Amino acid sequence: MSMAGLSLKQAPPISVPFRFILSAPLFLLLAALALLAAGPAALESRWSQPLLGITHLLTLGFMSMVMSGAVLQLLPVLAGAQVPRPRLVAWAIHLPLFAGTLLLGGGLYFFMAVLVTLAIPLLACAFAVFLAIAIYSLARAPARNASTHAMLLALAALSLAVGLGLALAAGITGLLDLPMLPLVALHVGWGLLGWTTLLVIGVAYQVVPMFQLTQPYPRAVTRWLGNTLFVLMLVWSCHLLLPEPAASWLAIAAAWGLAACITTFAVITLRLQQKRRRKVPDIMLQFWRTSLFSLLTAAMLWLAGQASATLADSTFYALALGMLFIIGFVLSVIHGMLYKITSFLIWYHLQGKLPPGKAPHMKDIIPDRTARRHWRIHLASLPLCLASAMWPMPWVYAAGCALLLGGILLLTNLYRAWNIYLRAVALA
Repeated sequence: MSMAGLSLKQAPPISVPFRFILSAPLFLLLAALALLAAGPAALESRWSQPLLGITHLLTLGFMSMVMSGAVLQLLPVLAGAQVPRPRLVAWAIHLPLFAGTLLLGGGLYFFMAVLVTLAIPLLACAFAVFLAIAIYSLARAPARNASTHAMLLALAALSLAVGLGLALAAGITGLLDLPMLPLVALHVGWGLLGWTTLLVIGVAYQVVPMFQLTQPYPRAVTRWLGNTLFVLMLVWSCHLLLPEPAASWLAIAAAWGLAACITTFAVITLRLQQKRRRKVPDIMLQFWRTSLFSLLTAAMLWLAGQASATLADSTFYALALGMLFIIGFVLSVIHGMLYKITSFLIWYHLQGKLPPGKAPHMKDIIPDRTARRHWRIHLASLPLCLASAMWPMPWVYAAGCALLLGGILLLTNLYRAWNIYLRAVALA
């Protein structure tokens, strides 16, 4: 494992990322339980109330919770960008994000406008603090590299996604009169293809060579991929402002360009992994490969939808595309990162608290066998989710149970790792 270029001594207190890491699986469990409670009704339409609530529990509660904690951890380590008063900042982001996501998810799931109204200021506060601190820290960072540049683009995309999301929430509650469908498309695009994908790409530039022992990404990729994806997102967004048929042609051209970008990232990462220096089985690698193959499948399905209006208008298309991207791509890569980074952070922080040689080995903090058990359950959940998109009854219940079991295993493994840290510190 190469840690060259990392400013580990500037890492924030371990409690900063771990409050996000340990909270996130709770939303995964809640989303799975909500899916089981709603049953086939959740998948009757891409606009069903239960599905909207479940989607936001996954994207805000699980994905953004982990990604916010990861950014607060990575800013000082990758860019040397000190976060001022990190514990206070972490609380100022975590608490309103946690409460706001519960309210928004519940408000959308049960279609209760009052809950959505209460969620708006909480989520606005959480993301305002997060964006202000992250952009401020990056602006003052001494290091400039491909990862920090991609993170900056991801933050710009997040600001657009959050602004659109807050506007949509205001529209749902009747506070604003807005064209909802175009704004939904922009919100989803900037949230998933912008914020999420750009952050994964930026993090991958550092962690894939570091943890998976591969060669660095080609310089041409790190220099142009993030910029190209961001520009194509801007071009794609502009198609909503044009009349037909120019709008359709621009949307198709931008879709092909975006699909080419994410395909390039996935294929190059898989090639780097295939040629890695050390062919030792690694659970992070298994999760990443699951993620990348899901991303490639999602890209192909997206292009098929651009070519076929019948497919694009079907309920299966929207559901399957969302499942491949959120559950297959994003959740897979987050699971793999959580297992590796959790073990690494605990090992690293214990190095300074215990006598030399007394810190547990990383493989003992979260054993591969327990993480691999979760990977197998997660892998099984993907075809079950896709089957439920085609035939909600009875596959939605099988998919919900698989997601619930995966969430339980993730939560158990992370809390066991945290208890190892707490016990070691107590005995130091």
